[in-house]
Amino acid sequence: MSTPFTRALRPLRLLLPFVAIALALVLFLTVGFLAFSPNVTGRQSSGAEWCDTGISTATVGRGGGGATIETLSDEQRANATAIISVAKEMELPPRAWLVALATAMQESTLRNINYGDRDSLGLFQQRPSMGWGSPAQVTDPAYSSRIFYERLLEVPDWERMPVTVAAQTVQRSAFPDAYAKWEGLAASIVSEIGDVANPAGCEPGTTGALPPGAAGAAIGFALGEVGKPYVWGATGPNAYDCSGLLMRAYEAAGMTIPRVSRDQYRSGGHLPVREMQPGDFLFYAHDTSDPSTIYHVTMYIGDDKMVEAPNRDHPVRVQPVPWDFGDLVPLATRPGTTPNPA
Repeated sequence: MSTPFTRALRPLRLLLPFVAIALALVLFLTVGFLAFSPNVTGRQSSGAEWCDTGISTATVGRGGGGATIETLSDEQRANATAIISVAKEMELPPRAWLVALATAMQESTLRNINYGDRDSLGLFQQRPSMGWGSPAQVTDPAYSSRIFYERLLEVPDWERMPVTVAAQTVQRSAFPDAYAKWEGLAASIVSEIGDVANPAGCEPGTTGALPPGAAGAAIGFALGEVGKPYVWGATGPNAYDCSGLLMRAYEAAGMTIPRVSRDQYRSGGHLPVREMQPGDFLFYAHDTSDPSTIYHVTMYIGDDKMVEAPNRDHPVRVQPVPWDFGDLVPLATRPGTTPNPA
């Protein structure tokens, strides 16, 4: 029987499905925001575990052009100290210091310059016209470091990216691979000036028998040769073939490896190519099951990329790893480590 009370409830019952849908939508948006948005506090966890075997430690610690921590000027050391000090004030992990220092070395060689491409200025060559701050601000080492870190923290999972990828994501450079050649020097600075014992974050033995930092030093050398011509049989310094480039790269890291690619395949332990780490060698062969048919070698540098001296039609270059290429040998070699049993 209809009463005044039940008649009054009827409109509310009609609204209930719409109220339920609205509540579900609010819940979905709230959960989605928390799950997928960057850390709203602007802080990243300093407890993330990472290991970058391609980074040189202080025992090798070279940057582009052969620069070492011993060759830094007082100005460069002061600016490096400022970059690290800001990171410590922001309670950021050493991984962030590495990214910032490698970036500043590439952009300004750690010099607070008042010129650059278009309106780029300062340690990080930040552009006032692109919202980085005023000219006075971006030429202040403390300010420029802080805003660099703030932009870095906005990058999802930056802690797990290779240093060069994290730097490129913040800077959007026209030369995205250029930062890699400074990783070794950045690690040395973090170790000495920042007083961090293990800047690469790796447990001892992660790279087998490789000396600490050898992979990073070899990668840095090879990247410094990008653009030089391919000449069959050449071993530098003005031209290279594929195996000559890698021989000289590891020579710069203090290691002696064989001259030709087929011998380089046997120069260390083997592992599946999908498990490669920076500094490992990958090979092309006419018959991928027969090492005697190997005809090309490259060096893996991380982020699915490799550096190579390919052929007379192309100079030394950085390329994506051709994972699906039919000539790619399924085993990579970690040079200098104990060869696998025959």
